Amino acid sequence: MVSLAIAPGPRPLRLVRHSFALAKRSLIKTWRTPEALIDVTLQPVLFLVLFVYIFGGAISGNTHDYLQFLLPGILAQTIATGCISIGVNLNTDMEKGIFDRFRSLPIPRAAPLLGAVLGDIVRYVIVTAVTIGFGYILGFRVTTNFFEALAGCALAVLFALCLSWMPVFVGMKVRTPGAVQGMMFALILPLSFASSVFVSPTTLPGWMQAFVKVNPLTHLVGAMRGLFLGTPIGNHIWWTLAWCAGFVVVFMPLALRAYRKKV
Repeated sequence: MVSLAIAPGPRPLRLVRHSFALAKRSLIKTWRTPEALIDVTLQPVLFLVLFVYIFGGAISGNTHDYLQFLLPGILAQTIATGCISIGVNLNTDMEKGIFDRFRSLPIPRAAPLLGAVLGDIVRYVIVTAVTIGFGYILGFRVTTNFFEALAGCALAVLFALCLSWMPVFVGMKVRTPGAVQGMMFALILPLSFASSVFVSPTTLPGWMQAFVKVNPLTHLVGAMRGLFLGTPIGNHIWWTLAWCAGFVVVFMPLALRAYRKKV
């Protein structure tokens, strides 16, 4: 357990310092259980290989063109599903009584949740690096410049951090880790497939296109394709940032309220 004996200070400063201390605890926990990173290391590799070489020829005519189209989508989907683990882990910690120990410490109530979210940034950086790195091995190429590509990666990580407040809230509300996982997959899978991740929205039924147009993953993928490949971005970046703000504004207060009721 990371020492949390930090001198008292102004409340916002104390919250930040304790949150980073607990984020360090989360990173140490991840370092000691590397198998917990399978979903952000092995999953994007498998999805890229399976979808590119099984569906690439049928959808785009050749695997190279489909790889260029698909990789930003796989990154968005993996980042979205990777967020589920934080809700599962927090629910597990609640079951084990770890949060009872946090309650006995002189730290702000919100620090354990903020620390968990901040600690997960490493997972999102890893999945971004693995997806793009393996994509380059397969033949993917960024056609814009370094700074635009870096902005696309940063946007993906920011989206993941904001979206993670949804599974945090679910983790505080449901009773078991399995229930967290099942509920979040039921929410994330429709977002992944009813979007522009795998195919162009114009190929989908009209009734589905209305949902696809407001789907946050559609906007994230559209923004990343523009920043990586130079395709028209339109208002995808602004919609993505708006969704990020919405996730935080809605689910962060709900998660903190549910946490306070738990402890």
